[in-house]
Amino acid sequence: MTERDFIPMRFAVLTVSDSRTAADDRSGDTLAERIAGAGHVPAARRIVTDDRAAIADQLRAWVADPGIDVVLSTGGTGLTGRDVTVEAHRDVYEKEVEAFATVFTIVSMRKIGTSAVQSRATGGVAGGTWLFALPGSPGACRDAWDEILVHQFDYRHKPCNFVEITPRLDEHLRRK
Repeated sequence: MTERDFIPMRFAVLTVSDSRTAADDRSGDTLAERIAGAGHVPAARRIVTDDRAAIADQLRAWVADPGIDVVLSTGGTGLTGRDVTVEAHRDVYEKEVEAFATVFTIVSMRKIGTSAVQSRATGGVAGGTWLFALPGSPGACRDAWDEILVHQFDYRHKPCNFVEITPRLDEHLRRK
């Protein structure tokens, strides 16, 4: 059996924060560095405030952009009143990847114990684009990338990965 070649994906990073700027966006920097370090293409990056409509609008814009395969957002996944990123993601999803939250919780439990229950990390797909909402801490972004996403976005990862099914995410739109 021949080894598969790596297929770079095009990633957008969205930081959700009322206080972060490009100069101090450590979580966004963590994701951007890991994306590039894995051989993927950092295609876009933005910061938006904790506003459900603004977050959903940015997600929809990137879903509509053929130059974006994956969107990783960071921030706004907690339990406070301003944490609306999960709701914005779900406004956009066609399908939710429920197991992402479960696996992320397992990873988090090993790092932060029962405090993992306070995260509402989520993943889904829309318009053939992968969307993941990660907590706002650099450590949580590292954990999500290093333990889950780096593998699922590597075409060589077996027995299966997100890259190999990406071309089929919107097949329902092509049916007659």
